[in-house]
Amino acid sequence: MHHSLPTHPHTLGADLRALRKSRGLTLTDLAAMLGRSVGWLSQVERDKSDPSITDLRQIAAALDVSVSMLFRHAAAPSDEAGYVVRKTARRPIGSSVAGLVEELLSPDLTDDFEMVHSTFAPGSRITEPVTRPTQEVGYLVHGALDLEIAGKSHTINPGDSFRIRGEPFRWSNPYDAPALAIWVIAPPVY
Repeated sequence: MHHSLPTHPHTLGADLRALRKSRGLTLTDLAAMLGRSVGWLSQVERDKSDPSITDLRQIAAALDVSVSMLFRHAAAPSDEAGYVVRKTARRPIGSSVAGLVEELLSPDLTDDFEMVHSTFAPGSRITEPVTRPTQEVGYLVHGALDLEIAGKSHTINPGDSFRIRGEPFRWSNPYDAPALAIWVIAPPVY
């Protein structure tokens, strides 16, 4: 017999709550941004109510994440849900930067951190430094990446790791091969 356990945190509502809290927004704040009632939003976060596609678009815009991030992919088998993420079932984060593909390695966003799989295409880069209210550690699996952290430039090679603690940073991959990094980010920002 298969019972769905409401205690399992791998739900859209739980992810929305985690994203809202990571942005320092109350239920009232987000409901006001969406022009919806606090009761409705609370029901969505408790998975008592299913948001429409339009609702999801508005929520994604308010939280500054891609809509694809909020979509469920093929549901994990019940004995793996919340524990295992198969390579074929990663959720795309849908970066707005051309040449960067990011996927969530964590089963959901309800931990104090998230793990992200990032692939930087040859020739890709961000021009303006990004600053986010996080602590992040990255590990380069293959390729090479030029990182500027707090104004200092570094070339990161396979096996190297790096840390960013709320400092402005930017990256570029001026090399011929894609660069693949695994990041741990706290709190979850996606």
